[in-house]
Amino acid sequence: MRRGLILFFTLFFVVLQAKSFEIIMPAEKKNVTTNNYAFIYGKANPAESLSIDGKGVYVAPNGAFAHSVKLQEGENRVLIRTVYGLSLYKYFKSTPKSQEISVEEFEPVKAYVNSDNIPLRSTPVDAGLNRIAHLFGGTHIVVNGSKGSFYRVHLSGSKDAWIAKKDVTLTDEDFYPGEFINMDSERYKNAMIQSIAFSKKLPYTIEDAEKEIIFRVYNPELSEESVYNLSIPKPKRYAYSVTLDEGKYIFKVRKLPENINDITVVLDAGHGGTEKGAVGCLGDEEKNINLKIAQKAAELLKKQDINVVMTRELDANVSLDDRVNTSIESNADIFVSIHLNSIGDVPMDIHKNRGTSVYYFNNNSKSLADIMLREVSHYAKTRDDGVHTASFQVIRPTDYAAVLVETAYMTNPMDSMLYTNDKWIDKAAKGISEGIIRYIKTNKSKDE
Repeated sequence: MRRGLILFFTLFFVVLQAKSFEIIMPAEKKNVTTNNYAFIYGKANPAESLSIDGKGVYVAPNGAFAHSVKLQEGENRVLIRTVYGLSLYKYFKSTPKSQEISVEEFEPVKAYVNSDNIPLRSTPVDAGLNRIAHLFGGTHIVVNGSKGSFYRVHLSGSKDAWIAKKDVTLTDEDFYPGEFINMDSERYKNAMIQSIAFSKKLPYTIEDAEKEIIFRVYNPELSEESVYNLSIPKPKRYAYSVTLDEGKYIFKVRKLPENINDITVVLDAGHGGTEKGAVGCLGDEEKNINLKIAQKAAELLKKQDINVVMTRELDANVSLDDRVNTSIESNADIFVSIHLNSIGDVPMDIHKNRGTSVYYFNNNSKSLADIMLREVSHYAKTRDDGVHTASFQVIRPTDYAAVLVETAYMTNPMDSMLYTNDKWIDKAAKGISEGIIRYIKTNKSKDE
């Protein structure tokens, strides 16, 4: 009898475990956070009813579920329950105190930029779309104020900018005003170059205007109005760059090739190696799906005789710097970074937080983003989640048209039915390849 009871309870425990749920996120049952929402997702038996914090939660046919709970200040207890089991998760929420920082004014101080590619910003915020140039190491600047971790850079009588304190060195050296040497202009079949030379490195800004790219070089030590303006008309599909060669700034605007066989496309499978990316409701890792889509898209593009370069072809770590360098060294015309999405600190809506979205940073990439969203959502049969701007490192260069495609949401139960299917991966890859091809072909026709 005793042996039979033991066997019964053992079997009952096995059945209970088999029918219970698995939480993928959060990884721990006790959490400290500053977020406004607890985002909980995982897998459960779709035949069971699942509730989180007393609210019924949708479970997809494959068992995937996701839900968010509004957190209050202090300790929060979130109970996850099914017919066969329950689990308690604790969150301690603390809201960081915000303190308004005012600008500290001081007399102009000379400084120089520590290294290449240092962002010059329109606001003292280390994020967002506020980059107006990337300065070269050794550039001489004048700062006359600070706010938090930024110095205010004096460019002219009517123009200031901001630069991170860590990226510059203040000095009491006697800087001499930059001496203008010469200016030149060259026109080629598919590009126009304007150059301007000075006796030292000076700060500059770039404005992508409606019909032209405007480069401005500032020499505030010479006079308050010492600004050199260079304007280059921009073609329909274009890219631009700034280089410095022995004291000469070279501003180049080029037309992207019209012929499909002259195009170089870089496909960037996001994450890789130890960088898993987002983890889905069923435990799938984003890096693996990104690579599958990229490999299939590359195969489709190569069949059209398009030159394709991949930033990674294996499950390997590749830094963001290396991804950008690979693109620039390959003389890329088009760059597409492939990802799957997840939500931030917002309430989860399984009907809204799903589908395909495309991100771009520079104006020259917007038309590619628009076309890419249409083609991917069409072929992959995903919800149109919009075109957005974002300051992702891999899409910031202006040397080519660059977008980041979030093909679907890793953390949406409905989308998990898609990205776990190899046929859908083929469709997403088809959408990306068709988006690239359509973008190239519209270079020959009227603006959309």
